[in-house]
Amino acid sequence: MSEFKELHNLLVQFRDERDWEQFHDSKNLALALSIEAAELNELFLWKKDAQVEQVDRDRLREELADVFAYAIMLAGRHGLDVSEIVREKIEVNAQKYPVEKSRGRANKYKDHEHG
Repeated sequence: MSEFKELHNLLVQFRDERDWEQFHDSKNLALALSIEAAELNELFLWKKDAQVEQVDRDRLREELADVFAYAIMLAGRHGLDVSEIVREKIEVNAQKYPVEKSRGRANKYKDHEHG
């Protein structure tokens, strides 16, 4: 069993013990994921330069855990294997952003082909 599947099972057990499945439709899971991602962003809001990297690690762990939990639950609801879909996306991005055209650049290489 993959680690993501094990985490999904633990999350489902936690949810079911509390009779929360009724609240965990795709829309609500996606909204919860977005809200938790916003709480993660709040940790970095208004910080500059080195301050950005000096975020409260406990809060960072907590918010990342929430983001991952809702993402895993949403993927599981749709029968998606997290490891598989992330690996597939890496492959797609490797084709979309070849090293020789993308290395060290934050923008899409296509944005500076004509310059």
